[in-house]
Amino acid sequence: MTISSSLTLTQVLDRPDVWRGDTLARAPLPGVPTGFAELDRELPGGGWPRGGLTEILPLCRGIGELSLLLPALARLSSDELAWIVCVAPPHPLHAPAFHESGLDLSRLLVASAPGRDATWACERALAADGVGAVVAWLPEVQTTSLRRLQLAAESSRTLLFVFRPAACASQSSPAPLRLALEGEGERLIVRLLKRRGGARSAPLPIVIQRPVRLSDALACPLPAASAARSLSQPAIA
Repeated sequence: MTISSSLTLTQVLDRPDVWRGDTLARAPLPGVPTGFAELDRELPGGGWPRGGLTEILPLCRGIGELSLLLPALARLSSDELAWIVCVAPPHPLHAPAFHESGLDLSRLLVASAPGRDATWACERALAADGVGAVVAWLPEVQTTSLRRLQLAAESSRTLLFVFRPAACASQSSPAPLRLALEGEGERLIVRLLKRRGGARSAPLPIVIQRPVRLSDALACPLPAASAARSLSQPAIA
């Protein structure tokens, strides 16, 4: 970033790529509301950032991590008629849960891309017209690939969500927004590991919708069979 010496401090601070350490940054584009007011208040732009990488690190699979995204995905597919692209989900997604959340299933695409093909599929989706969000599961993605995805997202208005293991929290990442998630009953405990602006050290509890019949099967860690079942039925939503 190059800043002319003729600019005043006020002009510099008015740039969207410059922010104070004690306040939230001003997002270059309005965010997409998350569907959770308490989370929107903590995010620059008041929602999920368009044209940027959001990294989500759940403690384990099946704690309701996808439920955090469904309100925004539903808004994009129904109100903006945008495509939602899911890349390399670890288990079959459960269509009735998506439909119940308001997501238009006719606007949903799933790409079962293995290995490095998953990153390539994300880049292609980000470059395509009419894509509102890309949701990818990339447990072994390298930092260089994440950086390419961040750059690809910046050149678009698309939401980009990448799920990675919780152990990746200690690694550096080009993602402007990083969230760690834990499950606690009917709530998700969200920790904002990184955002543009002042840090938030306190965890943020968020109530999510879960199917009643699976609410008792979400303890972490899950046996392999239970994990697969919770991810292929509405509990992943």
